[in-house]
Formats: sequence, structure tokens, C-alpha cells
Amino acid sequence: MPNFYIEAIDHARVYDVAVETPLELAPKLSGRLHNEILIKREDLQPVFSFKCRGAYNKIAHLSEEEKQRGIICASAGNHAQGVALAAKKLGIKATIVMPKTTPDIKIKAVESHKAEVILHGDSYSDAGVHAQQLRAESGMTYIHPYDDPLVIAGQGTIASELLRQAPGDLDYVFVPIGGGGLIAGIATYLKSISPDIRIIGVEPVDSAAMHDSVKAGERVILDQVGIFADGVAVKQVGEFTFELVKQYVDDIILVDTDELCAAIKDIYDENRTIVEPAGALSIAGIKKYVRQHQIRGKLIAAINSGANMNFDRLRHVAERSEMGEKREALFAVTIPEKPGSFLSFCQLLGQRAITEFNYRLSTRDIAHVFVGIGTKSVEDYSQIEALLTQHGYPVTNLNDNELAKLHVRHMVGGKSPLVTSEQLYRFEFPERPGALLDFLSKLAGRWNISLFHYRNHGADFGRVLVGIEVSEQDQQMFNEYLKQLGFAYVNETENPAYHQFLN
Repeated sequence: MPNFYIEAIDHARVYDVAVETPLELAPKLSGRLHNEILIKREDLQPVFSFKCRGAYNKIAHLSEEEKQRGIICASAGNHAQGVALAAKKLGIKATIVMPKTTPDIKIKAVESHKAEVILHGDSYSDAGVHAQQLRAESGMTYIHPYDDPLVIAGQGTIASELLRQAPGDLDYVFVPIGGGGLIAGIATYLKSISPDIRIIGVEPVDSAAMHDSVKAGERVILDQVGIFADGVAVKQVGEFTFELVKQYVDDIILVDTDELCAAIKDIYDENRTIVEPAGALSIAGIKKYVRQHQIRGKLIAAINSGANMNFDRLRHVAERSEMGEKREALFAVTIPEKPGSFLSFCQLLGQRAITEFNYRLSTRDIAHVFVGIGTKSVEDYSQIEALLTQHGYPVTNLNDNELAKLHVRHMVGGKSPLVTSEQLYRFEFPERPGALLDFLSKLAGRWNISLFHYRNHGADFGRVLVGIEVSEQDQQMFNEYLKQLGFAYVNETENPAYHQFLN
């Protein structure tokens, strides 16, 4: 069987639509990780993904009768674009079944190649079942996204390019895994030509179908899959791919959403390219694997598998990337409810950056705050927690709390029956280390803070929303105080959104 794949890869028909993508050095990552990191830029393919290789190789080998009947496939997006492009190039009618969760950018890209798109189900597996039903009814030829020898061979052409392009003998190659077509083709070719290269697969923790199958010794079916990395969200890997992975892949590592978001940012920092979550799997895997196994001085290649990213998802990526890079720690902290308590809390943290601070008055005795604190390493988490505990602050670590990170941080607040004479202000101040502490110092505890929301977004100016209890007799003094603060501000006390949700 390996001889079949070597010959099939060497003679694959992919370059009618695909290009030989560059293998680029990532100097920043290389320096940080103390290894030479190379990125294979499959995001530069005409469909911004490697998938056009396998799709075209399969379709180009169809008989004339099969081409006449038309083709059908199921895909979360990238394979769909590859099939649509190949069909357009060869003049074949194509029908693509895609999950309803597929990003709009991928749906529109498929439609731009004149293929018919049918949306069905919430995952690739759901779409696959429906596509097979349509195939049985229509007689169209089914183009599997990964579990087909010719598709695997098409993806395997990346391996032959890697061997030609690498500046030396590769030590490791990290490859994303969905259904397994990409890693099966790459691993089979590389291990046959250069058996000393270690092949490491990378999967999301919530879509670990190959990892779980290898561990179980048989193909398993996941009950559900995560959709953040939609390009690899499959419930069951292929029969061909499973056998090849068992034989040729050395290890599989799992990464979480925060680690993926950090890897997306890493790739952007390297070459100003925004990749989709599945496209960042290899870099996320390298960072974790190198750290776990203390690897240094090696030549390591990562497959950047695609860049079909919905722009709307970037806000989530930006929010979570700092957590993935271990540059932010989240805590729930209980502090005394009295003027100046915020200031004392920030003074305890010293020059550590406060990245987020959410609070709403709930009792007159204690205050529960949701706080983000800038960190340099995962070791800082426990140090901060210990510091707060030593000074009498009850604290809960929220760094692995998905509910807190995804939802609760945006829901701290609401209406409080204890608030009296509250006024609401938006402040802006130059963003720099210690800026929030400086802001609180100027407030100086003269009036009680009843609401506080701050989030560092990496911009030039910090933005804070503050509720302050000001009695009628103190109003003139407070107005003078605002003028002397030196910060731009807007009075939002009459804002209808404030009255609807907070007042």
C-alpha cells in the first residue's frame, strides 16, 4: 500500500489548479521557541486552503461517464471550494452539501464557482449523510473530503514539496487533523522517504476524533464536535486515513480554543496573515509540544492549512488570544464594599496590568469583582492567587472556566436596589502600564463607586464605565472634581440603555 501512495503522490494531478506554496521561516516564533519554525503556506492556494489538491486529483481521474453524471460532496467549506473549483475547471456540474454552521465566507466562495449549495445539519457528519442520500437518488459521483486514496494522494503532494523546500533535514512536521486526509498523505510520503522525521498530528480538544480512535484502537464516533475550528469538525475519521495514521503518525496533541486563538495571533504577528482556526492548529500544537517535551534546536515545519476566516470571528479570537498565550489571568475576587477599596486592591497588585475590571454594587458589606490581570507566564497565575489570599481577599481562579470566559464576564452587573443617587460616566485615558491605578488614585475614594467596567483592548486609550453615588449637596463639588481630573468624559446618566438594564 505505501508504494501505491508514493507513486500516486508523485504522479498526482494537482497543479492544474493548485500552486506550489512557499515554506517560510517564522523568525519571531523561532526565537521564542528556540527552534527553527517553518510555515507551509497552504493559505496561499487559489481557494485559500490545501483542499483543492485532493479534490482536483480525484475529479481529474474520474471516467467520462462519471463526469457526465455530475459530482456531489459534503464539506464544512474548504473541501467544498476545492471541489467547486475543480468542477468549474473541468466543466462538471457540482452539488455541495454544507452544514448550516458553515461561515458565510465559505458558502459565498463555493457559490462563486457556480456550484449548487445545499445547507443541511449542524456538522460535517450531518451534511455527509444527506449528501449520500442525494447521491443514491441522483446517481452523481461522491467526492469524499478525506477518505479516498486519490484525495489522500493529492494532499500528499505537500510532503514532496516540503522535502524539496526545507533548508535541511526536517526533524518534526506538525499537521492539522480533521478526517485525516491531509496527515495521512503527508505522513505516508515522508515516512517512506525520510523515516526519521517525526509526524505530529494536532486536533482541537472538542473535536478529537482521530486521537480518540487511535487510543481506542478503532474508529470511534464522537457524540458532538466543537465548531470553533469548523474545518476539522468531524465526528468520525476515515477508514483509509485511520489505518495510515496508525502506521505513520508518531503522536497526536490536543489544543484548546484559547491556544488556537493565540496561534492565530502568532501567525498574524509573523506575516500579517489571518488564518482560520483549523489553519492555526499546527502552530498551536508546536508551541504546546515543544514546551511539554523541552525540544530545542530542531527544524520544525507547520502546515498552515487554510485562511477562510469569517471577519466577525476576529473579536472572539482577539478576546481569547491573551488567555491562550498565558498573558492574562481571570479571577473572581471579593473585596470590602467601601470607598477606596478598588484603589487598595490595585495598589496591592502594583505594576501588574489590570486588563479587565467588572463590578456592580450588590451589598453594602462586600463587593464581588470580575478581574483580568496581565501575566507573563502560567506560573504567574498561582503567584497572583497566593498574593490575594495572603492579604485576605477570597479569590476564585477562572482561567479554565469556560462559562466565565465566554459569558459571565459580559453579564456582571444588572440593576441594584441598594444604589442611591447614582451618576454614570464614560472616561477615556491614555493606555499605559499603571493607567488604571492612576485613574483610581485620582478618584481617591471621595465618592462611592457603585458600578465599574474596564477592558483593555490594546488601543491607545483606555475606556472605563463608572457609576458613582453623588448626593445632591455634593453635586457642585463633584462637578468641579470632574473638571480637575484631566480625563475626557461623557455623562451617560440619561442614556436609555443605562435606565433599561442598570438603573
